[in-house]
Amino acid sequence: MSKKFKISADTIRELASGYGGCIATDMITVVGKKVGYFYRDEPNNDLDSGWCFMSGDETQEYMDESTNHEIYDVNTIANYDPDIIPFLDAPVGSAFERNSEGKIVEIVE
Repeated sequence: MSKKFKISADTIRELASGYGGCIATDMITVVGKKVGYFYRDEPNNDLDSGWCFMSGDETQEYMDESTNHEIYDVNTIANYDPDIIPFLDAPVGSAFERNSEGKIVEIVE
């Protein structure tokens, strides 16, 4: 089954180039929700940014289903939600969420 993305490939603009790949869920790319939670892990290789983007509404069962998330260029996800751009240079181990006012804030443990 092919996915119907909320943004067509021909409308993707250069907003955050050079960051590499990331993981993002269909809640963002297919359903069209804003990024509500994202974190940066240690990259797996030179093409991996380490970033993982989710809406925040995903359940564990949803995440366990491999067809519900894909690898994308970070620039693609920045087109879905430009609010993430100021945080893309954050170091490995960083995590962010969208608060009740809709602003992205760092999660501090």
